[in-house]
Amino acid sequence: MKHSDNRVLAVWGSPSCGKTTIAAKIAGYIADKGFDVALLLCDTDAPPLPLLASPSDIETEKSLGSILAAARITENLVMQNAITFKKNKHIVAFGLMKGENSFSYPKYTQVQAKELIDTLRDIADFVVIDCSCHLSDDILSTVSLIEADCVLRLINCDLKSISYLSSQLPLLADSRFKSDKQLKAANNVKSIHSRENIEQIIGGVTFTVPHSDLVERQYLEGELLKDTPVKRESKEFRVMIEQIAEEVFELD
Repeated sequence: MKHSDNRVLAVWGSPSCGKTTIAAKIAGYIADKGFDVALLLCDTDAPPLPLLASPSDIETEKSLGSILAAARITENLVMQNAITFKKNKHIVAFGLMKGENSFSYPKYTQVQAKELIDTLRDIADFVVIDCSCHLSDDILSTVSLIEADCVLRLINCDLKSISYLSSQLPLLADSRFKSDKQLKAANNVKSIHSRENIEQIIGGVTFTVPHSDLVERQYLEGELLKDTPVKRESKEFRVMIEQIAEEVFELD
């Protein structure tokens, strides 16, 4: 199976816009095709590990904090602290555990964050990064956006999400965040959102990801890594996830 040089995808957007859901679903789709995927969870305010799989499906639960606390990040250290899943052998995840926060471990530097991402490139076919929304004080998310081969910018079709994005655009204008590698996606689009309304609120987008009741239930039940079945209520969502993954990574 061939794939492009795009190997690291960072998913970023406004608060509660569905970053973890989209990142997990893209990672799951790639893994289902037989590729090894590293899913990096950057959020330290509300660690998203409980959203991915039930405790009984988590094979090993380690903390990202143990990796970033090290003076030097090596492949052996990363693999020793990988989160693995019984039902998803092609996925390893990295994030804080339930109950931990940004003060649970010593502060880390941009150098350590870059070493982590470089190491993930070495151990996996593809890396999907679920960034937090805070660029001003989240080193790992900021470095992820700089180092990623492609960035998926998510936005919801509501005024609060638009307002947040507007406040962050000056930060994204920094030359380190290459604008040519950023793709815009409208997420959680419902039937009340007409295409004309989306264009008026958001402007041009590369992808439009529809709302799915089934995927929302998986989110609420902590089963995001569970397969998205081809059913009427989730078919359009699944097709769009496949389209994003295929276009970003050029999977055959």
